[in-house]
Amino acid sequence: MINQIAYNIRNFYYRILPVTSRKKTGDAALKFRVLTALLFTGYILQAQPTVKELDVNEAIRMATADNKNISLSELDEKIALFNYRQTTAVYLPRVSLSYTAMVSDNPLNAFGAKLQQRQITPDDFNPQLLNHPSATSDFMATVNVQQPLINADKLYQRKSAFQQLALYQHKSQRTREYVTFLVQQAYLQLQLAYEAKNVMEESLQAVQAIYTFTNDRYNQGLLQKSDVLNIEVQLKTAETAISESTENIKNASDYLSVLMGQPVGMVYTTTSFPPAPATENAADQLSQERSDFKSMEAAIQSYNLMIKSSKMSYLPRLNAFGNYQFNDRKITGFGAHAYLAGLQLSWDLFNGNQTRNKILAQTGERDKLKKELAKQKDEAGMELSKTQRQLTLATFKIMQQEKAVLLAAEALRILQNRYNQGLVNTTEVLTAQTQLSQQKLLYRQAVYGAHVTTAYLQFLTP
Repeated sequence: MINQIAYNIRNFYYRILPVTSRKKTGDAALKFRVLTALLFTGYILQAQPTVKELDVNEAIRMATADNKNISLSELDEKIALFNYRQTTAVYLPRVSLSYTAMVSDNPLNAFGAKLQQRQITPDDFNPQLLNHPSATSDFMATVNVQQPLINADKLYQRKSAFQQLALYQHKSQRTREYVTFLVQQAYLQLQLAYEAKNVMEESLQAVQAIYTFTNDRYNQGLLQKSDVLNIEVQLKTAETAISESTENIKNASDYLSVLMGQPVGMVYTTTSFPPAPATENAADQLSQERSDFKSMEAAIQSYNLMIKSSKMSYLPRLNAFGNYQFNDRKITGFGAHAYLAGLQLSWDLFNGNQTRNKILAQTGERDKLKKELAKQKDEAGMELSKTQRQLTLATFKIMQQEKAVLLAAEALRILQNRYNQGLVNTTEVLTAQTQLSQQKLLYRQAVYGAHVTTAYLQFLTP
């Protein structure tokens, strides 16, 4: 590629600079011309968009792998997983290590420090020393262990966290399904943009043929200048429509790139425009296993478990504890050591009705979710019925537009024959040509609508 560019630049230089001038031109002028050619070539290469062939299955695969919304939902799922893993603390011990240095002349602290260092002598019981001790230092290293044994409320909190994880897993699945639908819709939009461009190019060719015929008749003095001007206006209109279709192709390609998590600027080519879809096997009822329904059900179950956890907090808790410590008057010494171990039974008898009101609030949140789920299912059922009617209407439109295209083509053929014979004016044949192009576009839009409706129906009934 680079060699080809260099070759083209060299040829460009030798074309624009005569032989005699090349012999007289210095290195500075040569470098200036080569640099100008390089910049001009780079601008041309940059201005041309990159074209890539793409099919809908590849687009869906790339979107499900790199789409930003899917990545965000997967991050929520990971956060829920880590939150669930935190609840393993209900089974595992907690171990901590501390090192404390202190100095004091407080009678109690000084005597306690010596006692922990196991350095008490009969002289230390002298009342004068007990009441007025000198500054005493103590260095203590301690290992603390806490082991949960019976905490019923924590067990239900763990189960609730697991339901939260299931909630986000279903949410991620629904996000993938929605992104898949968006990719299918965007791909169909791109195909429709290409079809619109093809229809406009066909229309332009037909108008150009009419222009050639009309211009010849005008040169022969058989038609007026206004007939030629009317066709030239139609030509400009068709060229503008082709330019708009080209921009629509770029816009649709950029939208696909965003859905697939790719940088914008790529222009995609598609497979051929699909025929009318088959509608016999379309689903006619909602699935209760839809991922958004399952997500709401997991949220409701999570609240049920949180309510049980709050109720279990009325029960006593049993935990074990222990520590091992070293005491010495020197910072690096571990002369005396001792351990402490035991069980703790704790019971919150009254906490100002905090737990009771917490249970009532959680129950209200759960009931709200139940009503939201019922509402969501009702709305989904309504949307399904509406989509089914839209699919029926789209199928009817396709049949009607097929007939309309045939009728418009036949009308144009008849008018062109009469126009060639001088029996109708230019405006009539141009109107017929415009009508045919419009009917072709309406047919393709009807097919596009049917496919989008079918994809949406699949999204509603996965």
